[in-house]
Amino acid sequence: MQDIRNIAIIAHVDHGKTTLVDKIIHASKIFRENQEFGELILDNNDLERERGITIVSKNVSVRYGNTKINIIDTPGHADFGGEVERVLKLADGVILLVDAFEGPMPQTRFVLGKAIDLGLKPIVVVNKVDKENCRPDEVHEMVFDLMFNLNATDEQLDFPTLYGSSKQGWMSLDWQKPTDNIVPLLDAIIEHIPASKTAEGPAQMQITSLDYSKFVGRIAIGRVARGVLKEGDLVMLCTSDGSFKKNKVKELHVFEGLGKVKVAEVSSGEICAITGIEGFEIGDTVADIDQPEALPRISIDEPTMNMLFTINNSPFFGQEGKFVTSRHLRDRLMKEMEKNLALRVEPGETEDKFLVYGRGILHLSVLIETMRREGYELQVGQPQVIIKEGENGEKLEPIETLVVDVPEESSGKVIELATQRKGELLIMEPKGDLQHLEFNIPSRGLIGLRSNVLTATQGEAIMNHRFKAFEPYKGPLPGRTNGSLISMANGPAIPYSLDKLQDRGRFFIDPGEEIYMGMVVGEHNRQNDIVVNLQTTKKLSNMRSSGADDAVKIPPKVQFSLEDCMEYIQKDEYLEITPKSLRMRKIYLDENERKRMSRQIEMA
Repeated sequence: MQDIRNIAIIAHVDHGKTTLVDKIIHASKIFRENQEFGELILDNNDLERERGITIVSKNVSVRYGNTKINIIDTPGHADFGGEVERVLKLADGVILLVDAFEGPMPQTRFVLGKAIDLGLKPIVVVNKVDKENCRPDEVHEMVFDLMFNLNATDEQLDFPTLYGSSKQGWMSLDWQKPTDNIVPLLDAIIEHIPASKTAEGPAQMQITSLDYSKFVGRIAIGRVARGVLKEGDLVMLCTSDGSFKKNKVKELHVFEGLGKVKVAEVSSGEICAITGIEGFEIGDTVADIDQPEALPRISIDEPTMNMLFTINNSPFFGQEGKFVTSRHLRDRLMKEMEKNLALRVEPGETEDKFLVYGRGILHLSVLIETMRREGYELQVGQPQVIIKEGENGEKLEPIETLVVDVPEESSGKVIELATQRKGELLIMEPKGDLQHLEFNIPSRGLIGLRSNVLTATQGEAIMNHRFKAFEPYKGPLPGRTNGSLISMANGPAIPYSLDKLQDRGRFFIDPGEEIYMGMVVGEHNRQNDIVVNLQTTKKLSNMRSSGADDAVKIPPKVQFSLEDCMEYIQKDEYLEITPKSLRMRKIYLDENERKRMSRQIEMA
């Protein structure tokens, strides 16, 4: 019987989880001496590498002495909380990573709360003690207070603490005495994290995540809770509606290093991957054929936001994408639902519209960005928060806790922006050379707030938020104060026209760029929308030559990221997303049609 430790690494975003896993991998000599490898080994898709965040949790296993340690790297963003909740089920203990300067942050609280509820034993690692102005002892106290507030048991409060730097690759019990390796952490895991318990009896395993292979289809991943699973066994799949399906285990794999190894049997306490099981969902139980017993299902936090997804029907559709029909879109969203637990998809008013529910702007934008890279074309509407009805018929909306760390001189601007959007200031205290602000704010108020705050603080504010609860509706919020500049006709944007319209507002397009009627080409400097003609050329005569046109000075266009566009669009606008372009447009491209529709809404 081998000695196994299952451990999840949890922390706020950017506190160094994936870097620490890298160092553990290096310490355990998985790689050959001559093998090339980069940093952030586990962040293996392009999006994760570009953004520097973990989106999907990963499994890796290392051997230390005679012990096998299964490590699960989890995302830090609350938007991917669905991932964290599931994978904590696989673990016997957690490594809580905290930045030695920042201390516990909103997401730290979110993931730690989940781990404590499951009764997992934490090891606290105060990371980045090599930073200037760090305060390890204070942070240690803050972690203790946080655990106490989260109703941790006495056993959980008696946690070991290590100090170190993942980047430099050392851990120590005293931060003033650096070592040159991370062995103290591995020793602490062996000492404090309980070994996986073996339970005798009929086989039982809950499916907590899935993998996909082109050759064998969907692969179920989970931890064997009881008994032994063997290759070729007949098993019973206990599904969400209480029915049972017969299945056969084709192959069993366990995690070894960065890959998987095929085995003949897996005993309880080990994490394994099963091929051959069909028609399963995450949360189903693989049980014994004669005595099937289902494990309690995984509960996931509810989505807080929805967006309308529809096919691209702009004049430029199908120019860049491979997948453009509603069937393509439906199949892709259904495929995403299989592995993205916190996502929900409902059919819209017509066949080509879908309402997609998620945990926040980031959660939805990662899905859109992934689809765009795969060659999909689609349009999305303005993000809407989910409004529920209370017991007495009152309206309830999602409220979030917003934490902003900002230089002291800019704190007034941040408070003003947050209170405009119905934010309530709860805490205001100095934290090193920054001001630490905490608000309760409606989720609606967060849409578009980040860009305004970053503009007001010259990009120095650090913002984080987490879902708190559904509370009574706070009333209407001020929307975008500026109207849109809308193109009048199709064709390229003429530099002469752009130059002449500079006093009307700022533009989102370059000279010569192809545009179409009804496309949002800029922001008006007043509140109303106006239609502009960007196709007027200079009338030439004996006195006016075309060459003088070269001298026009046009300011560069405003660059928007995907999240910025999603937050910027209004109710009557769509965002058109193709593999190479992002364009904002009015839902009704024709000006007369827009007027007619707005009159109908007013009458209604």
